[in-house]
Amino acid sequence: MDCGSAAAGEGHIKGVPTHGGRYVQYNVYGNLFEVTAKYVPPLRPIGRGAYGIVCAAVNSQTHEEVAIKKIGNAFDNRIDAKRTLREIKLLRHMDHDNVIAIKDIIRPPNRENFNDVYIVYELMDTDLHQIIRSKQALTDDHCQYTAAIDIWSVGCILGEIVTRESLFPGKDYVHQLRLITELIGSPDDSSLGFLRSDNARRYVRSLPQYPKQNFCARFPTMSNGAIDLLEKMLVFDPSKRITVDQALHHPYLASLHDINDEPVCPTPFNFDFERPSYTEEDIKELIWRESLKFNPDPVY
Repeated sequence: MDCGSAAAGEGHIKGVPTHGGRYVQYNVYGNLFEVTAKYVPPLRPIGRGAYGIVCAAVNSQTHEEVAIKKIGNAFDNRIDAKRTLREIKLLRHMDHDNVIAIKDIIRPPNRENFNDVYIVYELMDTDLHQIIRSKQALTDDHCQYTAAIDIWSVGCILGEIVTRESLFPGKDYVHQLRLITELIGSPDDSSLGFLRSDNARRYVRSLPQYPKQNFCARFPTMSNGAIDLLEKMLVFDPSKRITVDQALHHPYLASLHDINDEPVCPTPFNFDFERPSYTEEDIKELIWRESLKFNPDPVY
């Protein structure tokens, strides 16, 4: 959903006070849009998508412009409900200038009729992002991976930024593994220790052997510093890859590195809410509790 692409001519929408003036109802694109009275008119629609409607408003208490997203009938099915909860949990956990912040989760007038979720964000000029999708579903097996797997991903992204094309455009995992070994060279036995499966190790050993390519020849437009960093990221054995901290201190990033502007998350993210046993009602209760963290007292 594009939260920053408002049509200048859409105009402002008048609201109707409800619940003794504690809330205000608006009609947005033919849909009910009900927010607490502190979000004052003019309320301006700025986007809509598969999962909701977004309007800009002003928080009269902080005088901030905000974007309010309504997710209607948020608990009709478990998948969509969990997606909403996941977004809330992740964004509340992250505290970084480059990640949009949740400013409020509007507490509904009453718990019994809690069907729509209203999330209040910082208002941004545009929605700038790139979604990188994987066809592989996450399972408990992924818990064995460390941050080294993300270093590999960053290396792939760095290579693709420079070449403007996918670094390893494999048609399937066999083809992709071949493309990887053609670039970084076939691993020796000392680099296969991280593979827990004997079958996986035997399979890798059975593949054709390739020498490592000359990265300067493969990436002629890259600077020497960028090539050195890329070579340290694209290493078959995860334990031998450059670490995040080492990468940040790499000479190639010297002009960008600022230790005072690189916050580190103090605690790991807790995925307990992802339990398969959680029902729509369980997820509703968790989102209700999230709203109470922003609004511990009833709205008066």
